[in-house]
Amino acid sequence: MKTSIKHLASVFTLTLLLAPAHARAPADPAPAPLLTTVEQKLAEAPAGSRFGVLVTTLEGEILVSIAPDQRFIPASNTKMFTTAIGYAQLAALQQAAKGTGVRLETSTAGATDVILHGRGDPLLSSAEDCKTDCLQTLADAVAAKTRRVRNIVGDDRWLPDERWSPGMSWNNIVSRYGTGNSALTLDDNELVVKLAPGALGAAPTIQTSGYYSIENRVTTAAGKEEAIEADRMPNSRVIRLTGTVGADVAPLTLRYGIDDPAHYAAWRLGELLKARGVKVDGAVGVRHRPLTAADDPENRKGAPATLPTEPAMLAELPAPPLAENMVRINKESQNLHSELMLRRVARHAGSGSIADGQAVVRQLMTQAGVAETSYDFSDGSGMSSYNRISPRAAVGLLSWIARQPWSMAWRGTLPIAGRDGTLQNRFKGTLLEGKLFAKTGSLDASRALSGYLTTRSGRTLIFSVLANDMPADTDSQATAAVDRALVAIAEAL
Repeated sequence: MKTSIKHLASVFTLTLLLAPAHARAPADPAPAPLLTTVEQKLAEAPAGSRFGVLVTTLEGEILVSIAPDQRFIPASNTKMFTTAIGYAQLAALQQAAKGTGVRLETSTAGATDVILHGRGDPLLSSAEDCKTDCLQTLADAVAAKTRRVRNIVGDDRWLPDERWSPGMSWNNIVSRYGTGNSALTLDDNELVVKLAPGALGAAPTIQTSGYYSIENRVTTAAGKEEAIEADRMPNSRVIRLTGTVGADVAPLTLRYGIDDPAHYAAWRLGELLKARGVKVDGAVGVRHRPLTAADDPENRKGAPATLPTEPAMLAELPAPPLAENMVRINKESQNLHSELMLRRVARHAGSGSIADGQAVVRQLMTQAGVAETSYDFSDGSGMSSYNRISPRAAVGLLSWIARQPWSMAWRGTLPIAGRDGTLQNRFKGTLLEGKLFAKTGSLDASRALSGYLTTRSGRTLIFSVLANDMPADTDSQATAAVDRALVAIAEAL
C-alpha cells in the first residue's frame, strides 16, 4: 500500500485527551434509556447470539456496559494487540530489520548450492510486475556470479518452525487465510490458480505455476453461479477441486495456502534461475529450525535466546518499512503479515517463538493496566479459536494507545467506516460514515468491532462490541445489529 502513514494520520482532526491513570477509573454506566436502546438493537440479532459491549469516553467514563468482563473469541481484533506492540517498539524493530538475502555455498566436492535466507520479510514478491522487494533481484545476483548450481535451499531458521499457531482449524490450512508462517515468505505464501469455464459438461481450464498439482474435477454448468470446493491434505502438494462453475462466469482467480513457504520460495528461485540460463543440477531443499523447549522464555529463566549465526550474503534486499505494513495488516486484516509481525517482536525479545511473542503481549498489557485474566492469545492474527478477550480488555488497550505519542499514526492503520479496508461497505449513509475507525473481526460464529467513533456532538468515544455464538449463516444479521447499535449511540451523545 502506497499511502503513507503521515497522510493517513492527517485524516483525523480529533483531539486526544491525555488523561492520568486515576481519571480512567470506572464511572457509572449511561442512563437507562441509552442502554435500553442498545439492548433493543442487539436483540434484533439472531436468537442465541451473545454480546459484550463497552463504550467509554477518552477520560474513562463508562457510557454503555453489557457483559464487559465476559471473554469472547475476538477473531481479527487480535491484530489490534499485535500492531500495538509493533508500534510501541517500532524504532527498535525497524533498526533491527533485514531483508531477504541470498548466498552461494560450496561443498567439499566443489559443487555450488544457492541458499536463500528469510528474515521475516512479508512482502517478498516474484510477480512479473514486481517493482520493489523482488526475488528477481536476488536471482539476477546469482546469475551474474555463476552459470551452474546444484541445490536451491530455502533457509527460514531466522524463526523457529511454527507454521501454524495452536487453535488453527485444520480445514482453514488449505485456504489463503491459513497459509503456513515462515521467516522465508514469498508472494504471501499463496498459490494462484486461474480458472475459466469450459463447454457445458466439460471441465474448466486451469492455469497455475506448477508448484502444486491440480486434480480438476470441476464441471461447467449452465448459468452464472460457481460452487467450487478445494481439498488438500496438510503437507500435500495436490489440490483437488470439485463442484461446478457456470458457463457465464468470468474467469476466476483462486488462491490457496502453501504449507512449506521456504520450500516454495526456493522452488520459485530455481525457476527464475533457469529462466536466466543458469543450469540447476540438484534439488530443492529447506533448512528449518525445529521448535525446542528453549524457545519458551519460561524455560530459559531469563537467559538470552540462542540464535543461529548468518554468514555474509552475496546480495540482500532492503528491509521494508514496518509502519506501512501495519496499515495493510489492519485495513486488509492480513493474517500472514500479522503473524510475522508478532514473530518479529518475539525475535527482538527472544527466539522468535509464539511463546516469546505471548510474553511480550503480557508485558504490554500489564503496562496498559489490562488484567491478565481478561485476554488470552495463541496467535498474532486471530485465526486461532483459542483466543479470548473481554470488551474491557479491548477498551483498556485502546485507551492506553490514545495516550501514546504514536496513537494517531496507529489509528491511521484502522479501517474507516464506509471508506476503506474491511469497513468500506459498512455504515454508509449513516452518521458514522467517515467517523468510526475500528478493527473488524470475523471467524466462524464470531464477529468483533473495536476502535474509536465520533458522536453527533463531536465527542470521541472508545468502544468494543464482541459477538459470539451466532447460529449458522446468520453472521451478517448479527453484524447489522451491531452497526445499528453503534449508530444509535453516536446519535444519542
